Amino acid sequence: MREPDYFITKIMIVDDDPDIIQSLKELFEKHGFEVTTAQNGRHCLLELEKGFQGIIILDLMMPVMDGVETIRTMSTEGFVDSNTIIVLTAKRIQGAEFDEIYPYIADYIMKPFNISDLLHVVQTIARRSPPKRRL
Repeated sequence: MREPDYFITKIMIVDDDPDIIQSLKELFEKHGFEVTTAQNGRHCLLELEKGFQGIIILDLMMPVMDGVETIRTMSTEGFVDSNTIIVLTAKRIQGAEFDEIYPYIADYIMKPFNISDLLHVVQTIARRSPPKRRL
């Protein structure tokens, strides 16, 4: 049986580790995704302002703007409605400081991670009906 086509074909990888960015970029491009990369939350927001809509794989611990602040800003700027966020990090999300970002996270994967598990999560999300899109 043929697998369904992806409804979501764009992925943004936001991480300050160039090896993770390159490895994931190659993996997802091999599986038919269009990949954008960002080295921190500020670069992620710039891509969102340019119109990026898709799946965002986001590290929490980054210089300049970390993942928690990035999600908060995405929320206030209205970028969470048209994007799906997967957190990929070595930092545990817990406590009151993170309560406000929980509703915006589709999945949470701890580093070190299994590449097959991450691919499965992304493919599952990509096959869902697309989220609302900004006009």
